[in-house]
Amino acid sequence: MADDHARELPVIANHVIREGNGIPLVLVHGFPVDSRMWGRCAMALMELSDADELVQYPIWAPDMPGAGESPVPTAAQSGRENEDGSLPDGLDRIADAYVALLNDAGYTQAIWAGLSMGGYVVLDIQRRHPQAVAGIALLDTKGDADSDQAHASRIAIAKECVERQTTEPVMFFVDVHEGDSSVKKSAAYIDQFSQWIREQQPDGVAWRERMAAARPDLNDEFAKITAPAAVICGEEDPSSAPAVMRPLAERMVNTTVVMTEIEDCGHFSAWERPETVARALHELVSRVPAAAGADPAAADAAIAAKEA
Repeated sequence: MADDHARELPVIANHVIREGNGIPLVLVHGFPVDSRMWGRCAMALMELSDADELVQYPIWAPDMPGAGESPVPTAAQSGRENEDGSLPDGLDRIADAYVALLNDAGYTQAIWAGLSMGGYVVLDIQRRHPQAVAGIALLDTKGDADSDQAHASRIAIAKECVERQTTEPVMFFVDVHEGDSSVKKSAAYIDQFSQWIREQQPDGVAWRERMAAARPDLNDEFAKITAPAAVICGEEDPSSAPAVMRPLAERMVNTTVVMTEIEDCGHFSAWERPETVARALHELVSRVPAAAGADPAAADAAIAAKEA
């Protein structure tokens, strides 16, 4: 963008799950956890590519600014601040930082996979840096900006996290409800996500809430996607179920999109059903001609099908 060169960007700690050839598959995690939520899915991805005897493609799982090992952005890295503390430039700064991370490693493109808040980031990368998108996967996410009520809730949570120096205000992510998936109700899920949430930086949780509260509506971006696409969601996701995600996929009229709806699966599909999500992402990689992991014949067939 025109003003990028004069701006300081947030710092992102990148975790290279696997080195490889071709362009990276970049896994962008959800809120309020960090890149570790991709661990089971990343293992399944590596097993799939090994089983298919494909050339290994790079797999990255960066920590979003303020999450995991990434520091909380400074005021200079955050951009403007609204009167209520929300950050209207925050999402753009994250998107730019991810692309800078990619470019600094010597790449011009990636296959971007974003879950929930990570989906907001990936959509904003598509908006600001479409040339950097070789493929795109949207998991359990949406294009809407926050409603007034959701905005106010995020700001209240952010304030409490900072003032009390705790992540307790977002522990509701492990609350169990009647319609939840069997995995979401399991002790394994509750224990793991409780641990990850408690290990987050309270100021980092607050920063991400303030960023997300002021993010723009991104629904116009779906029709602009031209790279191969995948849309993935759990049928028991309370916020991004198939009823939300199918219309999103239907708006992608300028690309080939594959929709995957997962039974007995909630919001964090990549952790709940890692093998199913890995298969969908691996299939997406096979449809990206520039990816070394793609079988040339499969890539040609995908292109021919798109042009037919």
